Amino acid sequence: MTKILQQKDPVLRKVSVPVLLTDIGSASIKKVLKDMKTALDSQDDGVAIAAPQIGASLRIFLISGAVLDMINETEGTKDLVFINPVINKLSKTSDWMEEGCLSVRYLYGKVKRSTKASITAYDEHGNKFQRGGSGIMAQIFQHEIDHLEGVLFIDKAKEIEDVPPPSKKKKI
Repeated sequence: MTKILQQKDPVLRKVSVPVLLTDIGSASIKKVLKDMKTALDSQDDGVAIAAPQIGASLRIFLISGAVLDMINETEGTKDLVFINPVINKLSKTSDWMEEGCLSVRYLYGKVKRSTKASITAYDEHGNKFQRGGSGIMAQIFQHEIDHLEGVLFIDKAKEIEDVPPPSKKKKI
């Protein structure tokens, strides 16, 4: 089982390095992607994960196919891989959005995010693509890019609350 690093781990505060285009598709990058997927799939509430969250200081994140299914009202969508992502455009309109993070358990708060975002990246086969999103997709793009820059949502959040799931609450 791949461990998800928590907020005090120094890897989460480093700026991640770009993946060489010649390395996309290599055994080492395939392993990082597999480990990211395993870690994300182990979390009931996970929507996306960045490579630094599993200890790989690389500019990679992936979005859960389950979240894409929820947004698009489909079923069986595969996870989306973003290698060397760059945000091209953010809307001028922004909103305070509820956020949490697999590396900052079990804190939640509100972060001001642009309501629309456009991103360019490479997929796991080395194909360059562009994707736009609004709402939760725009929020995910911004949250995951922050991870790649060594920034955690709690650095930007207000109204932070500790909300452990029922199984983690202290018994009286």
